[in-house]
Amino acid sequence: MTSVIPADALRIAGSRTLRFEGRQHGSGVSFFLVTNDPGQGPDPHRHPYTETWTVLEGEATITMGEEEVVAHAGDTAVVQPGVWHGFKNTGDGILRIVCIHASDTMIQENRD
Repeated sequence: MTSVIPADALRIAGSRTLRFEGRQHGSGVSFFLVTNDPGQGPDPHRHPYTETWTVLEGEATITMGEEEVVAHAGDTAVVQPGVWHGFKNTGDGILRIVCIHASDTMIQENRD
């Protein structure tokens, strides 16, 4: 199956972020393409599979368990299954980051 999925079909309502769940498109992976302003980013959560981030633009501070790393455009980071994690845009401009989920369906547990 070859097809192009328009960005607007993946856009989360009221957001610049795109959400792709692979199962409904015949893919074995899922992803978010996030565009965040300074200070924005997801709160701590975890998945039963790895998540891989690639920074396209800007700066992200990524928390993985007790570790905190700073990633810039071109950098990639990986968090293992079951590890609490999140990231924030800690730069002065826009953060564009791809968050790849090693699953055809996103499964997420948020820390309260």
